[in-house]
Amino acid sequence: MREALSLACASVHEGGGPFAALVVREGVIVGRGTNRVTASNDPTAHAEVVAIRDACRTLGSFSLEGCEVYTTCEPCPMCLGALYWARVERIYFSGTRGDAAAAGFDDERLYRELAAALEERELPMTPLLPDEGRKPFEDWAEQPDRTSY
Repeated sequence: MREALSLACASVHEGGGPFAALVVREGVIVGRGTNRVTASNDPTAHAEVVAIRDACRTLGSFSLEGCEVYTTCEPCPMCLGALYWARVERIYFSGTRGDAAAAGFDDERLYRELAAALEERELPMTPLLPDEGRKPFEDWAEQPDRTSY
């Protein structure tokens, strides 16, 4: 965790965000990431996502089973979702979402939106062509050589 915290502080001093994450497998760091949102003009380039991408490249796999993540802050909803999809075994964090909110990174709106019904969300979401939308999933289910993830 101290290495992740050091990376986060270095990121701040280099003009980046105050977040960093490490992916570790069997005591070895296999992925590193710092917040690259403004540096890369990519709103998904949070430290955890950058670290997941790095670890997946290193391991040559989309699955991070057997890995732990050390992140300097409680993951936001997007990062938490990515960590679940990556199948990490455990997440350690230092700062809380309250700490992040105090610094201007408030995720509470996202947590509220995720809990709200579609018709109650601030960002309108409208289903279109639901019958046709099932076709790709049906095609996927019929593929005998698919790689499940």
